[in-house]
Amino acid sequence: MDEAVVLYPSPTIGHLISLVELGKHLLTHQPSLSIHILMPTEPYSAGKMDTYVSSISGTFPSIKFHHLPTVTLSTTSATHHETFIFEVLRLSKPLVHEQLLSISKNYTICGIIIDFLATSALSLATEELNIPAYIYITSCASFLASYLYLPTLHQKTTKSFRDIKEFLEIPGLPPIRGTDMVKPFLDREDDAYINFLDFAVQTPEAKGIIINTFELLESKVIKTISDGLCLPNNRTPPLFCVGPLILAEGQRAGGESKSSSEDAVPDECINWLDSQPSQSVVFLCFGSLGLFTKEQLREIAIGLEKSGQRFLWVVRNPPANDLSVAIKAQRNPDLDSLFPVGFLERTKERGLVVKLWAPQVKILNHSSIGGFVTHCGWNSTLEAVCAGVPMVAWPLYAEQRLNRVVLVEEMKLALSMNESEDGFVSADEVEKKVRGLMDSEEGELIRERAIAMKNAAKAAMDEGGSSYTAFSMLIESWKHAH
Repeated sequence: MDEAVVLYPSPTIGHLISLVELGKHLLTHQPSLSIHILMPTEPYSAGKMDTYVSSISGTFPSIKFHHLPTVTLSTTSATHHETFIFEVLRLSKPLVHEQLLSISKNYTICGIIIDFLATSALSLATEELNIPAYIYITSCASFLASYLYLPTLHQKTTKSFRDIKEFLEIPGLPPIRGTDMVKPFLDREDDAYINFLDFAVQTPEAKGIIINTFELLESKVIKTISDGLCLPNNRTPPLFCVGPLILAEGQRAGGESKSSSEDAVPDECINWLDSQPSQSVVFLCFGSLGLFTKEQLREIAIGLEKSGQRFLWVVRNPPANDLSVAIKAQRNPDLDSLFPVGFLERTKERGLVVKLWAPQVKILNHSSIGGFVTHCGWNSTLEAVCAGVPMVAWPLYAEQRLNRVVLVEEMKLALSMNESEDGFVSADEVEKKVRGLMDSEEGELIRERAIAMKNAAKAAMDEGGSSYTAFSMLIESWKHAH
């Protein structure tokens, strides 16, 4: 029978894209493979994945999507959106079992690659079906270090991280404030924390850990993990650094529901950028879930206007119904009601505001882009790295505060947007950091570092590079397992 690899992503667009890109590269290394992607129920309606899935299916016939039967959530509210994801994946576990049995009738399953948020399926593969199972980390190696070390930290204290005033010592990382830990890690009584802790305990049972990074970007922490220091009382599975895996330029992620007005967005953005000087525009975009209050949007607008810099800014409506992230479909924002009076008119010669969505990869690779204000989501971070664009780090959710620490202190690819204790950022701080990135000696040093890392990222994926080699080693590992 033909050989197949099964990919099991969590049901969010960013994680799906990352795993699909992994599948594409597996096909490059072993074209005879068949890639099967299991699609669980979407737990919330942040946007439709249909457009993206259809484009992949039409372009890559060796990649097959299997939509699992719909499950119904009992949870209606939660502190963290990850809680909804965990429940969907837990309820889908028997459906995954059935789908794997069905695939195995026609294919030899060489391995299953499981999104770390779907670790609930790990025992199913390893114990019940005897399929070599790998955990896929969609974030950075620094996150992986904190994740693997979580059970050790849990044993060292009875406090929640949000209540710890001292810096945490995690192997391979700079000192981390308790409040800068991954957001769902902050309260040890929360369901999301309990799930992550359980999954971290299970991870050493995996055949290997695949991670979307490359060695030169995070060499220190990768070595620390590989040396077993983050799992002092357990085995460390082999680590395969296969990144950077990012959305191909010009391909649409499908993170928002498609509207007729969006058809013109890419052309509008690119045409406007074409008329701007080289490296003169700062791009502001905050991922598929990022939202700001009306008050914060006004401060950003004032800061951008005071900075005097050219800008391209993607804007969504403020959060509603106590939602801090965009887990419901978004309406077009009324910009005049959100911004200071006359802002759009006064800045029309040097700024462009786009509603809901813009083609981020294409924009970052445009010659007029000189900086990127980002939420530090790992996909967005890698897209900036691959484009050689320096960043201002403004974390909003998930592991992004940890990413900021590493981006600023270790990688030196970003300035830090500094918030007040309540998380608010002033117009003066926006102005300061935008100016600092675009027009200062420090910003120029970060830009030089970003360009060097862009070249390193390309070299890692080229034949003979570290990530290219990691793919070859990954394929060899499941051959030996069989």
